[in-house]
Amino acid sequence: MTSLSVNINKIATLRNARGENNPDLLKVAADCERFGANGITVHPRPDERHIRRSDVYSLRPLVATEFNIEGYPSDDFMELVLRVRPEQVTLVPDAPNALTSSAGWDVAANHDFLSSIVERLKEAGIRSSIFVDPDAEIIAAAARTGTDRVELYTKAYADSYTADREAAVATYVEASKVAHSHGLGVNAGHDLSLENLQYFYRSLPYLNEVSIGHALICDALYLGLEETIHRYLACLR
Repeated sequence: MTSLSVNINKIATLRNARGENNPDLLKVAADCERFGANGITVHPRPDERHIRRSDVYSLRPLVATEFNIEGYPSDDFMELVLRVRPEQVTLVPDAPNALTSSAGWDVAANHDFLSSIVERLKEAGIRSSIFVDPDAEIIAAAARTGTDRVELYTKAYADSYTADREAAVATYVEASKVAHSHGLGVNAGHDLSLENLQYFYRSLPYLNEVSIGHALICDALYLGLEETIHRYLACLR
């Protein structure tokens, strides 16, 4: 089974635009789960432009499925996740001012740093995932850090899907096989949508989880949140 984790950053962005509590982030997270989502993802950035640290603490006792926190493993971030103890932490290489995640880790160059972070997460009983490009050498390097999973950065797939979906997915099929051969779980995310998700899911031999936020929330504006989640789940069958 491939899990759908709904990234609710965009809900926080909308809330913050008015400085009040509409939409209610906690209610949306609970509703996502009620509508069938298998997890909730947040990415608390240093400037708190969407998810705030206080949101993370508030969400922890409410998330009944799996709580996934993404972020660059700064001292502040590690303090937060080690206190909150989500089921999963996804390590991304974003600079503090990055608009969105736009590349995977150079794992080999950051081996010692990532290995120490993964070890701290393991000691806390938290599953770790490293955000990577679909490259066999990078995935092998990730395995050497001791991480539990990798998250494949799927923008290249999404960008090329319309022109040639077989070619677009081929690198990811191989990446999932390589990850599995190293004993790693496989997550995926970035620009996955109702248009391209099902083909991706059916093509990859190993896929534990997809994390989707932007496209899902955009679809929900027209379809409603419940119907949208049902349609994304249908893509994973």
